[in-house]
Amino acid sequence: MKKIIAVDGPAGAGKSTVSKIAAARLGYTYIDTGAMYRAVALKVLLDGQPLSEELVDNIKIELDEAARVYLDGRNVTTEIRTPEVSRGASDVAKFGFVRKKLTELQRQMAARGSVIMDGRDIGTQVLPNADLKIFLTASVEERARRRFEELRAKGSAANLAQITEEIKLRDKQDSEREIAPLAIAEDAVPVDSTHMTIDEVVAEILRLATTTEK
Repeated sequence: MKKIIAVDGPAGAGKSTVSKIAAARLGYTYIDTGAMYRAVALKVLLDGQPLSEELVDNIKIELDEAARVYLDGRNVTTEIRTPEVSRGASDVAKFGFVRKKLTELQRQMAARGSVIMDGRDIGTQVLPNADLKIFLTASVEERARRRFEELRAKGSAANLAQITEEIKLRDKQDSEREIAPLAIAEDAVPVDSTHMTIDEVVAEILRLATTTEK
């Protein structure tokens, strides 16, 4: 059984959804690192101040067993899922002092063992010695469609063409940033979910997690 599982991939690939379900079925702790960057972005927006090392040093981000996100003691699980915060998350992730702070927190969480951690650089930077690395992806069109349907289900206004362009921009920003760019680890298992259901992706993660070979 793989005790530390890293799931990387581009925005909208479904990492959080499937990782959370797989963690629950394995009895593991789920750690959404993207939510941590979103929390930093939300902090900047709420404070109305430029991002700084002082702000990051003093920020308090916590994730509970139900994957709720707390920023300075307040539940911001819903607030961090807006398009504005999503764009901001990619911006703050460019800064080395932000990544250093959050990477330290993420490694502390993983040290407890039996975790599934998802993000953009988990297998390449945060947990390079993870027992299992998965790179989950899907076509831009499919990722945009999923995001569009998610926003509509929540009653939010959504424009498919705009979402598609935002995802393309996010992919470009994530893959071209100087610090810890989005990349597939050499020993990662690629999983293309374009034509897979959530249950099928979860089943594949569980299969990979429970095989005896690393």
